[in-house]
Amino acid sequence: MDRYEDIGYGIDGPIATISLNRPQARNGYTLRMADELADAFDRADRDEDVRVVVFTGEGKDFCVGADLSAGGFDVSEHGAEDQDDWQEPAGRCALRIFAMNKPVIAAIRGAAVGAGASITLACDYRLAATDSRFGFVFSRRGIYPEGASTWFLPRLVGLGTALDWMISGRIFNAAEAQSAGLVHGLHESEQVLDEAYALARDLAADTAPVSIAVIRQMLYRLSALESPYDVARIDSRLIAGLPTNKDAAEGVMSFLERRPPRFPGTVTNDLPGFLPWLTENTTRPT
Repeated sequence: MDRYEDIGYGIDGPIATISLNRPQARNGYTLRMADELADAFDRADRDEDVRVVVFTGEGKDFCVGADLSAGGFDVSEHGAEDQDDWQEPAGRCALRIFAMNKPVIAAIRGAAVGAGASITLACDYRLAATDSRFGFVFSRRGIYPEGASTWFLPRLVGLGTALDWMISGRIFNAAEAQSAGLVHGLHESEQVLDEAYALARDLAADTAPVSIAVIRQMLYRLSALESPYDVARIDSRLIAGLPTNKDAAEGVMSFLERRPPRFPGTVTNDLPGFLPWLTENTTRPT
């Protein structure tokens, strides 16, 4: 997509910014927005010059959920029997973030409700304004959770809290979100984006892109396995390769020489080929 209508995309050095851009509708989530987000995250992930993505919303709210002003999403041509050939809109964004090789920082102001909350769960960091509000309001609309949120949310906040928030569908404040572990940091509304960029600059300057890509997927893919043995086998293969790993050599030398690192590895060329998830098709039907 050469031009986006419902989102914004910009690059400043090693940082890409992807923003929901329907402030007049409080960034209500649309089908176009879903597809543009999937395309933009794919674009950032494939750009070797991009090291970190900041995900935010224009205006006072991050996203108030699905835009129902036109009657909701038209799924009439995709009945239950065709479910394998169609991906619901929030999942188009959330699953693309899940597959990212680069860290994603969500900077949240105002409301993050319904799809607006679900699409942030796959992000690596969620920074929020002190007056922001969250809600998984599906039960109060007679609908069902989306964006694979029933997989992500319990892993972030525990099953008990996930049950409370999703069954009740209630709106909760930023302090409760932080206390439960959903939000990593709270800041004044006008400072949230600046804090996200400060974190992004630190990650871009001081971490190795290949290491981040491997660690991110290891945590997601391996932490839920029944035992540590399969994980340890992957650990051992990774560690056995360190003597020929240029990033590892640079990490040690930069530490000893007390200078910023200049990691030479790239995700395109240097991911260890034996990682089990590399053969997985992360493309989802739309």
